[in-house]
Amino acid sequence: MNVNNTVQMLHKTVKKYPDKSVFLWKNQGTYESITYEAFWTRIRNFANGLLQLGVKADDKIAIISNSNPMWGISDFAIASVQAVSVPIYPTIPSEQVAYIANNVDITYAIVEDEEQFDKLMTAGIPLEKIIMMFPGETTSGEYESFQEVELLGEENENPDWESLWIDLDRDQLLTIMNTSGTTGNPKGVMLTHGNIIANIEGAQFWVVELIPKDVTLSYLPLSHIFERLAGHYLPLSVGVTIGYAENITTIPDDLQEIRPTVLTSVPRLFEKVYRQVMDEINQGSSAKKRIFNWAVSIGEQKYEYYLHSQMGDYLSQTFLPKSFHRKWKIADKLVFQKVKEKLGGRLRGLVSGGGTLNPEIAKFFWALDIPLMEGYGLTETSPIISTNPMIRAKVGTVGKVLPNLEVKIADDGEILVRGPSITQGYYNDPEETEEAFIGDWFKTGDIGEFDEDDYLKIIDRKKRILVLSTGMNVAPAPIEASINESTYISQSLIVGDNRKYVVALINPEFETLIPWAKRKGINTEDKAGLCKDPVVQKRLHKEVNRLTKNFTNYAQPKKIIVIGDVWSIDTGELTPKLSLKINVLEESYADIITETYEENGTVEKAI
Repeated sequence: MNVNNTVQMLHKTVKKYPDKSVFLWKNQGTYESITYEAFWTRIRNFANGLLQLGVKADDKIAIISNSNPMWGISDFAIASVQAVSVPIYPTIPSEQVAYIANNVDITYAIVEDEEQFDKLMTAGIPLEKIIMMFPGETTSGEYESFQEVELLGEENENPDWESLWIDLDRDQLLTIMNTSGTTGNPKGVMLTHGNIIANIEGAQFWVVELIPKDVTLSYLPLSHIFERLAGHYLPLSVGVTIGYAENITTIPDDLQEIRPTVLTSVPRLFEKVYRQVMDEINQGSSAKKRIFNWAVSIGEQKYEYYLHSQMGDYLSQTFLPKSFHRKWKIADKLVFQKVKEKLGGRLRGLVSGGGTLNPEIAKFFWALDIPLMEGYGLTETSPIISTNPMIRAKVGTVGKVLPNLEVKIADDGEILVRGPSITQGYYNDPEETEEAFIGDWFKTGDIGEFDEDDYLKIIDRKKRILVLSTGMNVAPAPIEASINESTYISQSLIVGDNRKYVVALINPEFETLIPWAKRKGINTEDKAGLCKDPVVQKRLHKEVNRLTKNFTNYAQPKKIIVIGDVWSIDTGELTPKLSLKINVLEESYADIITETYEENGTVEKAI
């Protein structure tokens, strides 16, 4: 990509597709849109407004908001005046906002609404100015409205604005992205314009090749580096239209209205779709189950043909035997098309990142003729390190390393990476920065290996490997991913460090468990009581046994603890990217975990 910075990258797209819609978003029940040219005009106006407010090069400006067009306007406007954006998850409490703000020296903030404004006030963070996207009915002299800043810039255009962003080079700091803080305080990861551009250069054409007529659905927060790159910068570099979901609960409706062609997500969404499909099938007639299972078996055979075909056969579409192709066409008509219609009817590719995806779920989507490519990366790597290519994606791996990166496996199994998309370090933290590197190799903290075809496989986080008192090592993530395949289990956590065996904490999927329990005549009015019901506990333990039977004996949970509390971002058990906060969960349930290990013979417990 022949550009020096992200603003220049967007400007090239604007020149190519000025009248094309860049964003779709819901406003009072109806989707609205904005063109690339109008988007650029608003960026220019807002950037000039920032200059009028006194924003200078290298100023750190927080963006605390859910995804919407003003997020993108803020992002590029901040970059264009040579300032540095600091995205902050809108779901975190004020004390965490205060920690981040103080850690990275924020002087300005752009907030979504009064709720986010109040967080800053509660935290007592001294700021030059606060700008609010959606002001309430009451006005306050303590903030400027987004619209007022745009108008200020429109009326006071700085003649030097264009030269400011043209002069930006790849070494200029673009953003400080905060790690999710699954095991401690977040760290401010410094990413340059060059880091982001290099990652786009490595990823485009390698995974699902984006084209201008594509439409994507964005629902992850743009404060998350995976969404920032894969759902924001990369699509905008090509001229794609980005549709914003209202929230995670409205995704089924958003899929029908936006009808995306490409969808990027963390594994949690794909697990949820899988459970919904399987629950619907399980509730159907025996004939419907037989047809579905037959179609899935045909889809799995097709995937095997795809995986082992020669490139020439694949390109000429002759990789399927004619007799098998006829079966596949029947399966497609009877099953695959119906499932795809529920996902909008136009999906040609799914991309999973930000966590461990169960290979069986990935294989399931491939069997339904919905290609799912899993990738791997971290905030510090901008983020993509490896990803499965559209041609010959390999389920159970995170694909091949991007062509502009190098990866090697250290003696202890840790994945090391270097290249142009790797962070220069953590803001204001030279000790953590030094600790993160061996020479110019970044230490990912993940244990991995290459298979015989040089596809990368992730085993688990280095710090999460459980060492049993018997000396055996257990990687929890693959076990948890397998357990989460159950239609009755929402999330799971494997514990057992320094113990004789592992135990599974289970968070039920109440949407499917409650109807099942009702059919069994079990009282479902009280969720806590439901979790303590012995029939329910035995059912969930049976699910865990079924889904972990292929793991080595010492990695199979010997007991389960059924948790009646729902784990969520609001209650503090999940990060904003929906990952488990391991230390929080282990601390919260420390007593019952200890009690479970001390009891003899009990295989199921509830809390």
